[in-house]
Amino acid sequence: MLDMELIRKDRDAVATALAKRLDPAEVSRALDELQQLDQQRRSLITEIDGERQRRKAEARAYAEAKRAGREPEVATPEAGRKQLAELEAELDEVQARLRDRMSELPNLPADDVVPGGKEANRVVRTFGEPPAIEQVRDHVELSRALGLVDHERGVKLGGSGFWMYTGLGARLEWALLNWLIEQNIAAGYEFLLPPHLLLDSAGFAAGQFPKFYDDVYHLDRQSAPRGQFLLPTAETAILGAYQDEILDTGKLPLKAFAYTPCYRREAAGSHSDERGTVRGHQFNKVEIFQFTLPEQADAALTAMVGHVESLVEKLGLHHQTSLLAAGDASASMKKTLDIEVWMPSTGKYKEVSSVSWAGDYQARRAAIRYREPGGKQTRFVHTLNGSALATSRLFPAILEQFQQADGSVLIPEVLRDRLGTDRLTPAR
Repeated sequence: MLDMELIRKDRDAVATALAKRLDPAEVSRALDELQQLDQQRRSLITEIDGERQRRKAEARAYAEAKRAGREPEVATPEAGRKQLAELEAELDEVQARLRDRMSELPNLPADDVVPGGKEANRVVRTFGEPPAIEQVRDHVELSRALGLVDHERGVKLGGSGFWMYTGLGARLEWALLNWLIEQNIAAGYEFLLPPHLLLDSAGFAAGQFPKFYDDVYHLDRQSAPRGQFLLPTAETAILGAYQDEILDTGKLPLKAFAYTPCYRREAAGSHSDERGTVRGHQFNKVEIFQFTLPEQADAALTAMVGHVESLVEKLGLHHQTSLLAAGDASASMKKTLDIEVWMPSTGKYKEVSSVSWAGDYQARRAAIRYREPGGKQTRFVHTLNGSALATSRLFPAILEQFQQADGSVLIPEVLRDRLGTDRLTPAR
């Protein structure tokens, strides 16, 4: 959520930043409405404060007259209660409308984030070269030939958009997860295993609700009166775990990570680059997260991107890192860099991690603050998150980039001890 004080003080700067994501006319209308609601809110607060002071003065005069045995010249203290209640009810309504409108606005993109969509994304780094493969087979064909993924039984169990890892495929998926967990612990992140069912408040705090409310799986209100949903990413859980807290300044940056399955209502993908395990309604992901002081955020973003890149490099996968344009990044984020692996079968890069900096946008929604040493006033922390990594896309990248002419697939060196072999071979 944006800072209303910033909108009051520097509307032009806010409008310019939002115009990287939204139509300028839409931005102008939204800011006009926000400022009108804000003025109403402030006027009502002033009126209510004045009414309360007036009532206090009248109550004192009434009590003094009674003690002195005089007939009070003012009405009883209860006389103004109805008017005050009406003003307070009006303030509650205006504040709710203001909060709703504020929650609909996206974050302000960072200065170096350009407007536009995917076409404006910029590659900032590349690792390695695309492997030379004479006859490329895609990961779906390879996983079937090697007995790694049972797509048909996955659909039988969960419907379209689900799959089931089998045999060495299940072991490869689990080896990846265990290796990623160890790597993130070594990088100084605390390991968490959060609930998979979260309250709606966590979705709002992360900035996913209300805009993407329909993109997740919700429990019905009879089963979950407070509102519950299956987490779409561990980012939502880690952030939500610290809602309404004042963090110890001396412990910032606070670094945590979690492994969870992720549950999403993904649009059915018929394109060749979305087949197999690339896009589905349930997939595994390890997510890293940092809560920082504002002045720590830039260094934290650089470190997180470097850490994720190092994971993909250790797996030996050719990849690139792209700085996303404003229109291609999540609405909650100021700045996002995608780490994208090469998929030989499509000749395209596919994102395996988005590392993002939200500024204080999420912390403001979640009321996560810190108190400066020796001070009483609190400030909002900055939050950053990134996949480290999404295995449902690492898995096909490994199959495709390391496929051999004889139909086998080489295992990345860092995983060989876990699988007890250096290659996957077709069943004879």
